[in-house]
Amino acid sequence: MSTRLLYFAWVKEKTGVAAEEVDIPAHVTTVSELMTWLKTRGPEFDHAFARSEVIRAAIDRAHVRHDAAIGAAREIAFFPPVTGG
Repeated sequence: MSTRLLYFAWVKEKTGVAAEEVDIPAHVTTVSELMTWLKTRGPEFDHAFARSEVIRAAIDRAHVRHDAAIGAAREIAFFPPVTGG
């Protein structure tokens, strides 16, 4: 089953991709593991996720922590921290 991955702001700029459908390997079960796996997909992904600890994630439009299980997610989004006032 493929999962839609969305990349926003500088994550999108560094990967060169706004969205894609990906078959996530079975051994990748958390958001953190997914970011580690994404780094192996090429230098642009390695660069985009080099500081993965600051990247925020959402599974099916709900914000999640990096230790969140991916499960049967249909959509996973990655974006930098948002500030403002």
